Amino acid sequence: MGILEFIVTIVAMALGAITIWILLLKKGRRRTHVEPEGNYNINELSVMAESLTERIDILESILDAEVPDWREQSGHGSE
Repeated sequence: MGILEFIVTIVAMALGAITIWILLLKKGRRRTHVEPEGNYNINELSVMAESLTERIDILESILDAEVPDWREQSGHGSE
């Protein structure tokens, strides 16, 4: 195995570990209980919306790293 292949392998493994670490930190930070009746106050809805926004941001950053032109491929553009 060449030195370049070794470096690429190490970088890929490190990026994967960092991604998993960030996702686990974000997941454990905030839990919101979902009520089957759908009775929420405005603060609970705000927390849920913020959590979903963070998840979308994480998914978009992963897509940006893995597939740089995914926004153009979807036909929606950026934002």
